[in-house]
Amino acid sequence: MLIIGIAGGTGCGKTTVVKQIVDELPENEVVVISQDSYYNDLSHLTKEERSKVNFDHPNSIDFDLLMHHLNELRAGRSINIPVYSFVEETRLPESIPTAPKKVVIVEGILVLSNPALRKLFDIKIYVHADSDERLIRRLQRDIRERGHDLEKALYRYQTAVKPMHNQFIEPSKEFADIIIPNNHYNTVAVDMVRTIINDKLI
Repeated sequence: MLIIGIAGGTGCGKTTVVKQIVDELPENEVVVISQDSYYNDLSHLTKEERSKVNFDHPNSIDFDLLMHHLNELRAGRSINIPVYSFVEETRLPESIPTAPKKVVIVEGILVLSNPALRKLFDIKIYVHADSDERLIRRLQRDIRERGHDLEKALYRYQTAVKPMHNQFIEPSKEFADIIIPNNHYNTVAVDMVRTIINDKLI
């Protein structure tokens, strides 16, 4: 089994890079796990209390469960991935049964910031994008998909997203084996990653 970690700031285009990699691989040989599924269960808090949580800090992630699940997959056992609602800002009761595959891709802003988690990755990738571009994408997503108004989205960016990016996410770039500048025209790095994966699958 090959486990790949893909990190990068919010709105950097990780999802696009993951899709580019996955699209060229056999469908039955790869599973993608999002760090977002492993936000801590906040069902014991009120909606107002949840809205004050810093979701860009490593403490907001249940890394222990994520690492346990990766070890289970590597041991050939199936897992149940949590389902997280960004609208309700907590985990939902249901989960997604997931079987082991030859390639496991773990993507999320903080996946390279945790030393123990990094050790589980065979390949570590960081996707880099311009900060203004990331801000625009983040605002569009929060307003369109997560039900936030512009004022709330901007406040969260200024008080949590940007400081946490500077403190935890950007510094994690130094642990990457490959850095992909996401300028929409960079296919060389993605092709290189696919080549490495295909070599491992043979």
